[in-house]
Amino acid sequence: MISASRSITEEPMKNSEEEASTRRLRVGMAAAWMLAKREWIRFFRQRNRVTAAIAQPLLFWLLFGTGLSGAFQSAGELNFLQFFLPGTLALIVLFTAIFSTISVIEDRREGFMQAVLVAPVGRWPVLVGKVLGGAAIAWVQAVFFLLLVLVVGTADPGGAVFPLLGLLALVALAMCGLGMMVAWPMESTQGFHAIMMLGLMPMWLLSGTFFPIPALGADASIGQWILGGIMRANPLSYSMVEMRRLLFPNIDFSAAGFAPSSIICWTVTVLAACATLAVAWQLMRGSRKVDVIV
Repeated sequence: MISASRSITEEPMKNSEEEASTRRLRVGMAAAWMLAKREWIRFFRQRNRVTAAIAQPLLFWLLFGTGLSGAFQSAGELNFLQFFLPGTLALIVLFTAIFSTISVIEDRREGFMQAVLVAPVGRWPVLVGKVLGGAAIAWVQAVFFLLLVLVVGTADPGGAVFPLLGLLALVALAMCGLGMMVAWPMESTQGFHAIMMLGLMPMWLLSGTFFPIPALGADASIGQWILGGIMRANPLSYSMVEMRRLLFPNIDFSAAGFAPSSIICWTVTVLAACATLAVAWQLMRGSRKVDVIV
């Protein structure tokens, strides 16, 4: 009788706990969705930001692509305008990640972030909402630029359009996660810009976007070995290799010296995105001192 009464009382308790966890998850997802939606509203209200995010990479692509085309040689018979195309897409995602994640510092100064953090939804909706909102904006901008390129006829991905869109989404998530890693403990927007430019711009330049990754042969110099090693250790290099392969599927890039397989490129990109998001989450769960920085 006692065991039967215990099982009867334990069952409602388990059901209530499951309902409470489901309710918390539902409320957290709603909070994350509202934060992501807020990023979109803020983005479209800042019209100069919309223009600059597309116009600046487009200007770089046209100026560098036409100006350096005569002095560029690439395996696969690509001109510099075509070779620089994946780098331009990455640059669009990079700039959008910077402008999206800097809102963390602005929200903290305005008191909005403190109000969100004391809400009974936990901290993970803040990370999910900020990253998904910023990554979605970056992805849409990159897709818009890609459509312009396809209309002009610079690239012809054919049936590789959908994998290309998925790769752009992964890169956007990784860049926004990296931006959250820098923005969360940062006290000022000036320091955020300095750190991001110091870290992201070299990472972008050393990913094979602006010049090919040098081959490491027996006749390679010490400088080529150092530069080639750094570029091979850069996770963004693998994303650029796969993006270039998807944009120009009819060209064999194996003669370029550094052309890892698609499996390796996708694996490194997924691991890099997961790593940046995991580190950002650990920083958000860590010290509470940054919650009250004003």
